[in-house]
Amino acid sequence: MRPRRRLTVAAACAFVAAGLLYNAWVPVQFLNPGVGPPGGYVSELAAADQPWSWLVRLGDVLAGIACLAAVALVPDERPGRWGAAGWFGLALFGGMTVLDGFSPLTCASLSDPLCAAAEATGQVPLSHRLHAVFSTLALTGAVISLLTLPVSARRRRRWPLIGYGGAASAVLMAVATVWTLAAIASGGPVGVAQRFQIGAVTLWLLLVGAALWRDRTVAAPPKAHVLVEGAGTPPVLICAGMAGAWFHWDRVAADLSRDHEVIRFDRPGLGLSSGHRGAPTLREEAGRIGALAVSPVSPVPPVVVGHSVAGRHAEAFARLRPGRVTGLVLVDPSCEPEARPRRRSRAAVVRAVQRALPALGGTFGATAVAYLVLPLGHRLVMGADDRARGVYGRGRVLAAAVAEWLAYPDMAAELFELRRTHPFPRIPVVILSAGPEDRCHRDLAELLNATLISLPDVGHEVQLERPGAIAEAVRTLGRFHDM
Repeated sequence: MRPRRRLTVAAACAFVAAGLLYNAWVPVQFLNPGVGPPGGYVSELAAADQPWSWLVRLGDVLAGIACLAAVALVPDERPGRWGAAGWFGLALFGGMTVLDGFSPLTCASLSDPLCAAAEATGQVPLSHRLHAVFSTLALTGAVISLLTLPVSARRRRRWPLIGYGGAASAVLMAVATVWTLAAIASGGPVGVAQRFQIGAVTLWLLLVGAALWRDRTVAAPPKAHVLVEGAGTPPVLICAGMAGAWFHWDRVAADLSRDHEVIRFDRPGLGLSSGHRGAPTLREEAGRIGALAVSPVSPVPPVVVGHSVAGRHAEAFARLRPGRVTGLVLVDPSCEPEARPRRRSRAAVVRAVQRALPALGGTFGATAVAYLVLPLGHRLVMGADDRARGVYGRGRVLAAAVAEWLAYPDMAAELFELRRTHPFPRIPVVILSAGPEDRCHRDLAELLNATLISLPDVGHEVQLERPGAIAEAVRTLGRFHDM
């Protein structure tokens, strides 16, 4: 079973478990005849002074946790507004149900006159009063999901059980809510109406679980985002740094495209490219550069610009394909004096995480985390850009970024091994070293027989702060080629 399908099945099972656990009160009502079905609230069965109340509270807490886990694992990377609202509603239901379990009533207010008197005079603890708030918010979350998820399912022609079953559940919920409010106002049997309401929520959770269980959606084929601008030789192939996107290089590309063909691309899972399928490797990235280095317009090999960790990719490409590169411009490249492979136990854990990341990146939970964290992080590190939220607010980008971060030491070890087996070709190299003097960059320049240019007043994002320095370095190599 593929990882994506495993996560879908896990989400389906978690929703079903949430629906069943949400009804842990059913056997307790027979164990506690003091809170009768016609009039008593279900919440009274969980009151702190009632027998077996711990079982009801435990069921609520576990049901809420299962619902939250299910929402996080739903394979819905780009749910749209209706879908996002629906999954948020279920997450709200799950979170409030957990809090509901931890904030029970202290006594049965409808079944115990003394408790009712204490409640009327405000002589009950805060947890007693908060219980009603959490219960109301949980019900609100369920209603939000009932109103929005079916709309999303129909518009996207996906999950027909949610699309049609959700409408039926919404009708039942509306009837139950009106019935409950009428019973409260008239002093009727509130407990019966409330049990009907809980039944509608349970049916909805089971329907969502069944819809996910039957889901057979196949992941879209990989799609690479490549942007080619300008004309002129030698071509320039730009490789962004870790978790970078094509638009970070707009100013460099605008300058160079006046007299060069400029090629930009997003690695799998990043930017506008899909297809992140596993742990990136150095040879894989070198092969990607090699595939893009063959220009249909110019037979001249490109100048490869590698920023940060992509400096390793560029060096590996030059060593593996020495006749297919004019020169390298390494922009504040990642640099370590030495690197060793991970220990076996740690490597096994990392590989397991990397295998799961592509599927996790397609879940609603990953998208929610990415949307809340990555655009803000981008603004703090890279500055504001209108495209950042649309790109970095995606779960697959978060997963691909984590995959690159996890692969960082492995790629360093790969490069050190490659340096022992593949000599560096006789091509011109320029290293732009940002910030204070870096001894490692100086050693790297000696190793590659490169020209080292220090930029002491510039941060790591040279392409944003000093795009002209990168363009000038490329043109220097281009003049060297023309000689």
